[in-house]
Amino acid sequence: MAVQQSVGQDPYFPDNGDSRYRVHRYELALDYRPGPNRLSGTARINAIVGRSPLAEFQLNLADFKIGRVRVDGRQPHYTHRGGRLRVRPAKPLRAGAAFTVEVHWSGNPKPVNSPWGGLGWEELADGALVASQPVGAPSWFPCNDRPADKASYLISVTTPSAYAVVAGGRLLTRTTKASTTTWVYEQSAPTSSYLVGLTIGKYQTVLLGDPGPGGIPQHGHIPAHLLPEFSRDFARQPAMMELFQELFGPYPFDEYAVAVTEEELDVPVEAQGLSLFGANHVDGARGSERLVAHELAHQWFGNSVSIADWRHIWLNEGFAKYAEWLWSERSGGRTAQQLAAVAHRLLSSQPQDLRLADPGRKAMFDDRLYERGGLAVHAVRCALGDEAFFLMLRSWVRLHRGGAVTTEAFAAHVGRFAREPVEGVFTAWVRGAALPSLPVFRAGE
Repeated sequence: MAVQQSVGQDPYFPDNGDSRYRVHRYELALDYRPGPNRLSGTARINAIVGRSPLAEFQLNLADFKIGRVRVDGRQPHYTHRGGRLRVRPAKPLRAGAAFTVEVHWSGNPKPVNSPWGGLGWEELADGALVASQPVGAPSWFPCNDRPADKASYLISVTTPSAYAVVAGGRLLTRTTKASTTTWVYEQSAPTSSYLVGLTIGKYQTVLLGDPGPGGIPQHGHIPAHLLPEFSRDFARQPAMMELFQELFGPYPFDEYAVAVTEEELDVPVEAQGLSLFGANHVDGARGSERLVAHELAHQWFGNSVSIADWRHIWLNEGFAKYAEWLWSERSGGRTAQQLAAVAHRLLSSQPQDLRLADPGRKAMFDDRLYERGGLAVHAVRCALGDEAFFLMLRSWVRLHRGGAVTTEAFAAHVGRFAREPVEGVFTAWVRGAALPSLPVFRAGE
């Protein structure tokens, strides 16, 4: 059962999300035409008011034309400016009440601006993809855009039949009428809005390994001409899945998919139950295998166990980085200790002004956060020893499955598995800026 942290507005993105209510389900019906890059949609959003009556609320939605808005079937007053859809129901909503919002919108989707470039819906040469981390979800649907507000999703996408639609979750139906096909996906697990993944393209679908009875179905969606390289580059993903289930606990979703676009991507894109890679990540020589491990690990750390707000992003990236090292260690490559030493040497030559516990918005995707995050996890492993460390990890994932967490919650959780106080580890590695000495792992401890 998930333990949900109580959180308010995100200090890094105060204009995104509304903490006065929470969504428990989105039902999205989309129609997309790749040629003119035209998107029209209807969202039915089921939500619950918080502890105080709600006279008005907001959703985040980019600059689309609004067709209509309804709250519990009635027309409210609303305004739509600056990426915010402000809604004032005909009557205030009482505390704790369930309510339903319906929004119809249409237009030409495009990425929303951010300090890291465009985020969200991206038109490709022949198709589209969604890369929303951290605040790109409003580029294509109205949402309460905060990582702690997690909901289930039903997504229906109609597009010309030459294209495949890949989304995170289980494909329920695929129905062709005339020249279009409608794909319907269900993501029943609680999902943050930025983790709703989608790509539209001309893909060939393959099964990655044989899941066997009770196994996790894993599919690849790739351009046909990249299939030979893909088959080698992702061949060991089923083994990663087995290892990570051993180390972290059961895979938290029904299935897992990876998709490769025809175009290059700066970095792979994580989504819930789905990871998106660029053609540049497929070389036939397993040149990006660490990224395959990294994105898979996010299904546990970041997706199932999400962060309460973006100050805690190291809990996502530090664990995904460390999973790269664990895969290397367990698959015959360099050990986690050797890779930690490499990361430590790298960080020692760079500015030491980043604090994992609250890196600031400008530094939340700094390469140093990933490397230092991995080192912080390694320091915890060194302090606990292997048996207690992996017991702690599996307990953390189980306790917070489907929920949202903070650095403080993780430090308290680690403390319950330690023979000696670990506060010094968190003070040095997570709350401090100066780089501590390399932690040393002694096998068998």
